Amino acid sequence: MNPSVSNEEIFILQKMIDGDVDSFKYFFDKYYDDLCNFVNIYLHNKVLSEEIVQDIFVYMWGNKEKLQINSSVKAYLFSASKLKSLNHLRDSKNQKRIIDRLEKTDRLNTVDPDHSYIDTDEFRKILDTAIEQLPDKCKAIFLLSKQQELSNKEIAERLGISVKTVENQMTIALKKLREYLLPYRGKIFIIFLVHFLS
Repeated sequence: MNPSVSNEEIFILQKMIDGDVDSFKYFFDKYYDDLCNFVNIYLHNKVLSEEIVQDIFVYMWGNKEKLQINSSVKAYLFSASKLKSLNHLRDSKNQKRIIDRLEKTDRLNTVDPDHSYIDTDEFRKILDTAIEQLPDKCKAIFLLSKQQELSNKEIAERLGISVKTVENQMTIALKKLREYLLPYRGKIFIIFLVHFLS
């Protein structure tokens, strides 16, 4: 703990870590409003800001025995609030990107109604065919990555090749799969691209 932190705060924090609810309530009452105002600077949404701050306090209490507070409780709470706010903004941006891609696909399907829907089983067969047509090395690396969820480093170690080779082969595999699947522009394809090929 930072030596500039008061002995009183250290004492109250230790009591909270030991399970004292009143000590937890002390920190909640002291910092809650300021944290909500701080988070709202990022999110411009008062209700959402309150939810995020409440989540932080729930986490703080639920993980009190494992807390690593190297400065002050105030600094810890504000740092956690900033991080959670930025993560929310990032996730919202990604969600908007996915929705935009789905909407774009809907417009494509209006122009090309023959490709507006692909049955899931049919799509799986098309995908399996596309994967089978990959060069042997590409296919092996792709399946290790996407089916066994190995990292590039783990794949490199298993196959006795460099990480750079793994990255290059994955790039080739994804390019070939996108080219093969391009005619199938239904929502399943877009969801596949977002969750499987990204």
